[in-house]
Amino acid sequence: MSDAADPATLLIVEDDPNLRLTLAATLKAAGYRVVEAATAAEGKRWFAHYAPDLVVLDLGLPDQDGLEVIEAIRAKGATPIVVLSARAAETMKVRALDLGADDYIGKPFGVDELLARLRAALRHGVQARGSAPVIRTGDLEIDLGLRVVRRAGEPVKLSPKEYDLLSELALNLGRIVPHADLLRAVWGSETADIQYLRVYLGQLRQKLDTPGAPSLLISEAGVGYRLAEAAVMG
Repeated sequence: MSDAADPATLLIVEDDPNLRLTLAATLKAAGYRVVEAATAAEGKRWFAHYAPDLVVLDLGLPDQDGLEVIEAIRAKGATPIVVLSARAAETMKVRALDLGADDYIGKPFGVDELLARLRAALRHGVQARGSAPVIRTGDLEIDLGLRVVRRAGEPVKLSPKEYDLLSELALNLGRIVPHADLLRAVWGSETADIQYLRVYLGQLRQKLDTPGAPSLLISEAGVGYRLAEAAVMG
């Protein structure tokens, strides 16, 4: 695990040599230290050896399903996992997220989006070890200590449930939070009516986003919701 002065170490577990080479070059150019693995067995071995800050994981590995790799990593701790996969079915995304993946990006993907998702997952890993009390994205600021939300410096009045939902998304900034996780965190049960989420997300969009074309509170169809990472205005 790198400290604050060192570049983060990212482990790529991908069997396609061309894509692995491209990913490694892209991530190195972005300032990360990179370790490469072509199989699940090699990935688990390098994970134990290097203790990376984040794992970039393909699901279609030649020796073992990537879902089993997620389980193995989660058994060791909370290291962020970002899945890159051509498996686009919503059920597969839900399974990966339920097993503990922090994010799921379909192939093909854009480099800018990939890097943004990796930054968000790395930040979440830091927050899990001791989260900062204030989370910012764009001109939105959520003060978790004071339970205060500001937009462009001005306080925004939210209901308790709206705040609880927003704060849960903020703690996972840039990451998809599955419907069941949000229902459990905000309403105390993952079997609560999913319509609650739609209603309260709609209300949050009215107050914080553009309801017809949201750019901050994003719906990932059939999977969950995400509070998008945006540049802080200043």
